[in-house]
Amino acid sequence: MLHGWGANAADVAALSGYLNLPQLQFFFPNAPHPFPYSPLGRMWYDLPPDYRFGDAPTQTQLDQLQQSRDRLVDYLKSLEATTGVPLDRTILAGFSQGGAMTLDVGLDLPLAALMVLSGYAHRPMVVSPDRSPPVLLVHGQIDQVVPLQAAHQAREQLLAQGTSVQYHELNMGHEIQPIVLKLMQSFIEETVFPPES
Repeated sequence: MLHGWGANAADVAALSGYLNLPQLQFFFPNAPHPFPYSPLGRMWYDLPPDYRFGDAPTQTQLDQLQQSRDRLVDYLKSLEATTGVPLDRTILAGFSQGGAMTLDVGLDLPLAALMVLSGYAHRPMVVSPDRSPPVLLVHGQIDQVVPLQAAHQAREQLLAQGTSVQYHELNMGHEIQPIVLKLMQSFIEETVFPPES
């Protein structure tokens, strides 16, 4: 699971204790770039104070995004050697900017599924028909950071390309409430551990 802008791996690592999935291994990488406003924070790419979702990225953002994308793809591809678990049994999840990275990188890899919490797409998404992992999208109706419209746009793009999308709009802000954890757990159980027929 990938953390958001200005947070770090520890910020999302605590979530694993609330998911009753003892058969899973959890990994929480740190974003590669230091956060300019806190010595503990990390970021996948910078978001200037006047950033608006839908704006064209600056060259600095593009450079940082490409570095983060390359490192994240290498990291994900290395996991099988470390864990013995192939990518097609791996779920990539992310919160906020981590959700944007999940959509950016995850649609290009043969992953089991993607989970995007309060996230957004920072580029038009192209889904490979032979990969197209199912996607869980969860967003707060009163999200004060990433507008709800960003979730609508991501959902519409994915559905238009034939991706299986489980979409939930909740009465919450830019956060992960207990109900989100329940939705994540159900999605993981349905996707990776479907009931035997």
